[in-house]
Amino acid sequence: MTKWPDKVGVLISGLLLYALFVSPFMTFRANRIVQGEARAIFDALPPACATFLAAIILVAAFIAFFRFPARLKLAAALVCLAALAVFVGQAATFLTPEGNGFARVSPASGFWLIFAGLALLATDCIARLAPTPAVRILLLLLAIAALAAVLTSGLWNDLSILKEYNGRADIFWTEALRHVELAIGSLIAATVAGIPLGILCYKVERLRAGVLNGLNIVQTIPSIALFGLLIAPLGWIAATVPGAAKIGIAGIGMAPAFVALFLYSLLPVVSNTVVGLSGVSQAVREAARGLGMTPLQRLLRVEFPLAMPVILTGIRIVLVQNIGLATIAALIGGGGFGVFVFQGIGQTAMDLVLLGTVPTVLLGFAAAITLDALIDSNLFSAGGKQKA
Repeated sequence: MTKWPDKVGVLISGLLLYALFVSPFMTFRANRIVQGEARAIFDALPPACATFLAAIILVAAFIAFFRFPARLKLAAALVCLAALAVFVGQAATFLTPEGNGFARVSPASGFWLIFAGLALLATDCIARLAPTPAVRILLLLLAIAALAAVLTSGLWNDLSILKEYNGRADIFWTEALRHVELAIGSLIAATVAGIPLGILCYKVERLRAGVLNGLNIVQTIPSIALFGLLIAPLGWIAATVPGAAKIGIAGIGMAPAFVALFLYSLLPVVSNTVVGLSGVSQAVREAARGLGMTPLQRLLRVEFPLAMPVILTGIRIVLVQNIGLATIAALIGGGGFGVFVFQGIGQTAMDLVLLGTVPTVLLGFAAAITLDALIDSNLFSAGGKQKA
């Protein structure tokens, strides 16, 4: 096989080499809010560990640069990611003074660039190998299991983000549950309301433009502004409607956040429902009509199943969008991971910011992989063929 440079691999190799030799690997702070001191990889680890980590990163950069088989590149990326996970914990232990509970050690730009390069290499290889949906879900579960094993092993206990977590472990999972409730609850509500509305817009063409344009206007409103606009009417409802306050309706808190996320979710669900139903070929409709199916039977048994992959694509967009937007809900007392993000910004404690942002990113990534696998699964193969 000709080993000419690979275009994506050239970018990844350059990124890895820059991160390894130019960017700092770790940051040391005497406490959680002072300015940090950058440490290169050979200053952040014992010499033997630093040499080993640098060597395998160089090997990965070499393999990425040339057109080696995708399986070899994937193996190199996974081995390096595993080594990176081990040595970042060792670096935190190495840099933390003995018995010092105030010092903070966190990954610096070099670590994040190496991680991004290796993750990009692994993602590119997985895309080229085109695994089945079941294999993609299995890989996701293995990644979650590996992350859980590292977290429970204590290897990362000296990292600053884990120290921030240990100080807030009692509320972290409460806010995590609230974040998931906001993201998934608003998605379920938007799906229940949006799919019938999309079917109605598909059937009644005169209604379609007005509904879609109205929902599009909602999308143009900034999230913070929409949260603010909902405070007054929801507060009025809570004060004047009997029983409204008892079921959680209020001017601040989860109620305006939930309503805002619900409104943002409607456009992708409604529009993808219309697009999916419109994409069903006329020949299929005529065949169903020729079999004597009623309009309702054609919709439920033929058109809707064929449109389902497109509808699920809209739901995927909504879920990933809501996981990110739910972070802003903390500004109006809605809770979620945004609590840590805005607390960290207020205290200039970037590790506390990471405690909120990293789980949000991982949650969105896992949701995207899961729904992509569901869309591509054999369950919707007929719809996928029709779409093609």
